[in-house]
Amino acid sequence: MKRLTLLLTILLFVSGCSDQKSDTSGFELTENPPLIVAAEAGDLPTIRKLIEGQSHVDVQDACMWTPLMKASLNGHLEATQRLLDAGANVNQVDKGGYSAMMLAVSNNHHRIAELLLSHGADVNQIETTGGWSALIWAAKLGHTDSVAVLLAHNANTYIKDFDQMSALDWATKNQHNETIALLEIQGP
Repeated sequence: MKRLTLLLTILLFVSGCSDQKSDTSGFELTENPPLIVAAEAGDLPTIRKLIEGQSHVDVQDACMWTPLMKASLNGHLEATQRLLDAGANVNQVDKGGYSAMMLAVSNNHHRIAELLLSHGADVNQIETTGGWSALIWAAKLGHTDSVAVLLAHNANTYIKDFDQMSALDWATKNQHNETIALLEIQGP
């Protein structure tokens, strides 16, 4: 039941923060800034052109997502690097408190997580909808490679979410045995 509640909460959050709006004729209008669109697609030539044209590197959409968040979520390593080189705020959060780090590990983009950490990402940042850290997200989903990266950067294994569950608790609940083994080595 909690899983269904979680999925509904995320769905409502995302739908309430849609990038699309309708005009009076019923047609959908896209209002995403061009740099966000380019970052989501991993379109390096357009990213480069927009940054050189003085586009604000931390521009946000209606959900407060930035180009760095979109590139990280979608696994675009080179786009992520380019945005970081241009000064993107590595710890910026969206309306739910999610950072580029959390979004990267939610899709097991461990190389992007490593890159973000090398640029000062907060390994223990906590989002505001469920109280999850990047480690909890990665462990909950069984993303062992991302868990390993986070642990190598001293992620706090003692952090508990709003349900009082740690990364190890989530990995155990979801039967992610490799992730459990990694977390048990670190211990809480």
